[in-house]
Amino acid sequence: MGAGTVWWRVDWVRWLLFSVVCAGGSLGLSWLGPVVAFPSVVRGAGALLAILVLPLASLFIPLLTLRRVPRKKRKLAWQLIVPLTAGMAMGFLGIDAGGQAALADRGAWTEAVVVAMDDSSTNHCDLRSVDGRKISPSLSEGDGCEDWVEKGDEMRVRYDPEGIAGPTTDRDISYNGGLLAVLFGAAVVMGTWGGVRQSKWDREHDGV
Repeated sequence: MGAGTVWWRVDWVRWLLFSVVCAGGSLGLSWLGPVVAFPSVVRGAGALLAILVLPLASLFIPLLTLRRVPRKKRKLAWQLIVPLTAGMAMGFLGIDAGGQAALADRGAWTEAVVVAMDDSSTNHCDLRSVDGRKISPSLSEGDGCEDWVEKGDEMRVRYDPEGIAGPTTDRDISYNGGLLAVLFGAAVVMGTWGGVRQSKWDREHDGV
């Protein structure tokens, strides 16, 4: 077995593991925040890691491996754009999916009254239960705060007692699991491919 073959296999293994960590971290951290009902500070830090830090790491760490290549001659494999964008998308969608999972697990149905409505951009309805308890966060347009809703209207909503997942009037809860799986797979495959190309360019420059 030649040295080139050994290096090729080593590169594929290490960049595969790196891509799984970055993609899995973006998806896992964003999803766990609302599911486990972490404090807002912890959820905020997790969201920052999931949406920004890990996707950027999937792009810049492979670039930093070009140690032998002069700075002006360094280049970036186009494949690495995929884990960047997919990682950010998983961060945003993972938060929503985690909220839906939390609502399915610990959500409770109640009769609610619309106490205020903001339709300046997209609709948001502030709700209180019929016994006077505030329901947080507000009801979004896609979850039941439609144009025809007015202050004083009553509706039956499923809400999160922890005040993390947004309420909804829908009985069927979807998780976007298929889309998240596609994004995760794309991030891992393209991130691994791009990292291997970066390592190959680095060794070729030094004649290794």
